[in-house]
Amino acid sequence: MNPRPADPDLARAIHRDTLLQVSRRTFLTRSAAGLGSVWLAQRGFAAAGSVARDPARPAAASPPLFPGRAKRVIYLHMAGAPSQLELFDYKPELARLNDRDCPKAFLEGKRFAFIRGIPQLLGPQYPFHRERRTGQWISDRLPHLEQMLHRVCLVKSMTTDQFNHAPAQLMAHTGSQNLGAASVGSWVLYGLGSENENMPGFVVLLSGGQNPDAGKNVWGSGFLPGVYQGVQCRGEGDPVLYLSDPAGVNRELRGGVVDAVKRINQRAYQRVGDPETVTRIAQYEMAFRMQLAASEALDISREPDAVHRRYGTQPGRESFANNCLLARRLVERGVRYVQLFDWGWDQHSGLDTEFPKKCRGLDQPAAALLADLEERGLLDETLVVWGGEFGRTPMQENRGGVKARSPGRDHHPFAFTIWLAGGGVKGGTSYGATDELGFQVVENPVQTQDLHATLLHALGFQHEKLTYPVAGGLNTRLTTVTKKATVLRDIFA
Repeated sequence: MNPRPADPDLARAIHRDTLLQVSRRTFLTRSAAGLGSVWLAQRGFAAAGSVARDPARPAAASPPLFPGRAKRVIYLHMAGAPSQLELFDYKPELARLNDRDCPKAFLEGKRFAFIRGIPQLLGPQYPFHRERRTGQWISDRLPHLEQMLHRVCLVKSMTTDQFNHAPAQLMAHTGSQNLGAASVGSWVLYGLGSENENMPGFVVLLSGGQNPDAGKNVWGSGFLPGVYQGVQCRGEGDPVLYLSDPAGVNRELRGGVVDAVKRINQRAYQRVGDPETVTRIAQYEMAFRMQLAASEALDISREPDAVHRRYGTQPGRESFANNCLLARRLVERGVRYVQLFDWGWDQHSGLDTEFPKKCRGLDQPAAALLADLEERGLLDETLVVWGGEFGRTPMQENRGGVKARSPGRDHHPFAFTIWLAGGGVKGGTSYGATDELGFQVVENPVQTQDLHATLLHALGFQHEKLTYPVAGGLNTRLTTVTKKATVLRDIFA
């Protein structure tokens, strides 16, 4: 080993030169997603189409490409996929042909998760009627949401190419059925940052007793830096684990620990240049700030009794109603993207028993959320999206060729309904249509990438231009480069 130089100035010069050599080697050998992109971002540059970010404040608010209709998103995902034929897509011809054999022409070349042979058609299990102000058909299962239908656009022509839950959920939230892609919420946070740096910009809330089938991948950041992934908050106990200080540790001591860890991480970043080190610094500091901000924001017991009656909330319990109220509180405080997952909508049977229970748990809080946002002046700037990962078949499920004892429907990727509200969307309208049995889309088909392009458009982005360099510099985007995506401009006022 060479002896350490006695001259302090010479020692510092050698140290700087060593760091420079390491930085050069790292810059040349890493992909554009690594040190190269961070180095460019530090100097105010970005790869074509990507977002220039200050590494010290990776989630700071940033203006969109053009003024968007919406500033934030609440996405209500019904995990398991609710039946559009019992809620929004009324088919009187299907009711007339109930229990008849499904036409063979519909089945040829099609794959289903469980249906085998020739199943029987299954008519709608609940009465429909036209909502008086909009003329839109709606089931009697959603009396509260009916009162807000004038603010809702029903998209009845959604399709997907996935018919199993996990890959379909990945497709719905990352644009790919494969693991490793970044979620919509991560893209939004990467593009716009957060309006409140004391809170996570992307928050995930769960209800129904289980995670979605695709697990935490549906709110992961994929190839984007980890600082943009969703932060899951719990419905019971501390909203975020380890948010409270341990016994014997006060806030001043905790702040000293955070500062010390920050200095260590900064030295590591100077040596290696790994952007995930910047993520760690930001996460430590965020956790420290969250101790005050998150505890207040996620405490729905602070709401007056009238609000709890409106939503049907019960503080201290995990529920979709509680999460809807939390979503309003979060966007009110500047959170950019709030993702709600409600598990339990996979009715292969039980349309007469379990399905009504899920509808009751959905109806009042979803309607209350829209009304509450509207009254507070937030709905016009908040895009609310509701839907599942696919739809349900017009046929009765016959698992293994045997008809189920109670009415139920199999997975159906060929046609389903979602709805959007707020964020400049034309309320009281519908977009697209299915055939007389609800089997296939016959007007304005909408694929997943179209919905993603539309969501980004509402926020002020051209989907082709919101990109991130990966795999040696390939500019990757949410809507992928292999499929054409179309913005649904007709759904906006």
